[in-house]
Amino acid sequence: MGWVAGVVLGGGCRVGACWESEVAVDGGVEVAVERLVRLLLEHRVTLATAESLTGGMVGAVLTDVPGVSAVYRGGVVVYATDLKATLAGVPEDLLAAVGPVHPDTAAALASGVRARLGADYGLATTGVAGPDPQAGVEAGTVYVAAAGPGSVQVRKLQLSGDRAAVRRGSVQAVLELGAEVVAEELD
Repeated sequence: MGWVAGVVLGGGCRVGACWESEVAVDGGVEVAVERLVRLLLEHRVTLATAESLTGGMVGAVLTDVPGVSAVYRGGVVVYATDLKATLAGVPEDLLAAVGPVHPDTAAALASGVRARLGADYGLATTGVAGPDPQAGVEAGTVYVAAAGPGSVQVRKLQLSGDRAAVRRGSVQAVLELGAEVVAEELD
């Protein structure tokens, strides 16, 4: 664990840096999604998702929870880099400058989907599931982000395992981060 340069906003991050963490992929997804949905329902706030490497898995996990339709506005799968701009509102100049796998891109995805889908909170995933590196970014490198009315937080993950393990770990991490942001802002 340690600090990684590049993030400009967030409670889990400080100006110029973002906390890097390891995420267990041992079934904590259920706990994370139940906590997040409970918080959203209790506070009557809404959520939207922008997913790249997870390809809709976050939305699928959310929609498995009964009653989530009261708080989940929807999501976009923006696997291709150009769709991050056209569908999720990531500035094209940001994508040209830093690429799709970067903490600033994750923050822009979360903020953009929040705005585009009219939600109180936005979650985002972007990274390299592997097995090979992509544009010089190591497999297992993932950024997850959560944006709300008061903050944008980004976490860098360095996950190990096959593609499925990296994707599951990313889902769990973004759900946990979303719950933390909602709790910090509203509890």
